[in-house]
Amino acid sequence: MDDEREEEEEGGKQEGRGTWKHGAFHVATTIATPAAYAPLPFALASLGWPLGVSSLVSGTLATWYSSILIASLWRWNGKKHITYRHLAESIFGFWGYWAIAFFQQVASLGNNIAIQIAAGSSLKAVYKYFNNDGTLTLQHFIIFFGAFQLFLSQLPNIHSLRWVNAVCTACTIGFAATTIGVAIYNGKELDRKTISYSLQGSSSGKVFGAFNALGAIAFSFGDAMLPEIQNTLREPARKNMYKGVSAAYSIIVLTYWQLAIYGYWAFGSDVQPYILASLTKPKWMIVMANIFAVIQISGCFQIYCRPTYACFEDRTMFRETCSDLPFRNQLQRLIFTSVYVVIVTLIASAMPFFGDFVSICGAIGFTPLDFVFPALAYLKAGRMPKDPKLKVLLQFVNSLIATWYSVVAVLGCIGAIRFITEDVKTYRFFHDM
Repeated sequence: MDDEREEEEEGGKQEGRGTWKHGAFHVATTIATPAAYAPLPFALASLGWPLGVSSLVSGTLATWYSSILIASLWRWNGKKHITYRHLAESIFGFWGYWAIAFFQQVASLGNNIAIQIAAGSSLKAVYKYFNNDGTLTLQHFIIFFGAFQLFLSQLPNIHSLRWVNAVCTACTIGFAATTIGVAIYNGKELDRKTISYSLQGSSSGKVFGAFNALGAIAFSFGDAMLPEIQNTLREPARKNMYKGVSAAYSIIVLTYWQLAIYGYWAFGSDVQPYILASLTKPKWMIVMANIFAVIQISGCFQIYCRPTYACFEDRTMFRETCSDLPFRNQLQRLIFTSVYVVIVTLIASAMPFFGDFVSICGAIGFTPLDFVFPALAYLKAGRMPKDPKLKVLLQFVNSLIATWYSVVAVLGCIGAIRFITEDVKTYRFFHDM
């Protein structure tokens, strides 16, 4: 790990070139993906109006605050910490490094499985619109999407994705606006007397459903790449990251809350885990929403596969040049990215349970990274204000966030495992959902 540290620090001497707008594109692409939007109405349906809305609002505020904390720690203890792993190591030591490495890989892999299922579902919906009697299955479209991701995976780093993610951010807004509009239209077309907002199922089903929903909401705010994104920004990187994060969260507030609330209002307890599956008309707008979803997910997949690629490349690739990799490096990248994409595609095809992967990924991966670790890291780093009252307030807020979301992680994991178990019993592997 010492060799890797030297390489990371050496790479850290290269100043980032991105503006705060590029940071906003990257953050918005990693968080505000259709796979994060889509389960929110279903999560509200599993919690009910009061608990659902309060969980959504508190999740937004907590992750914005946590993102600002991580941005403030990027240059800490006299060094730049350009990966989440090394920031954790500098504060918590050896076990901090490996804990974050584990959670980051779980979040990245779980996220990409979930969003590949979502992309496949959207591609299939577009296909069925133009060819309703077609014989292609969900698995075919998951494979098509995987092949495209293998192509994008040959781009060398996150900064090389900046214009891809600019397009993806535009598609995020397009997806949200289209889906919100169609949900409102469908809601007005339905007989409102038939819409129920009561929790469905047995007592145990309601409890596990609520646990599962907490994991889904945690997933919707997932971002396992903040230090890596900040490293792509020019100086002053901290201020640029503050502006980028705040701009990205402005998009999230304007879109997440509306889609979650209007989606639940429109369909009540009958809303599907993937909101697009609940929409019925107008067909052309649903097709447009699905196209926006696929484009946006393409960029999100790339952001989240980068920690895994980085772990491999740091240990195997030659470092003669950073922009013009030797042929051997390109071949190694192609082989490793092919293995990664095949594994993700195989799991997504075999177990296309979108809502279940969203919840377990949110519980095990994103909750520790985006809620628990930032609060604890800031306390451990000792970067508290001199004002005694403000210091006590920050200590209380950070402790509350870390404690509550540790509980959420456990409950979300329990709910997700229960639903995965039930789905495996109900559906065969490679089921065409």
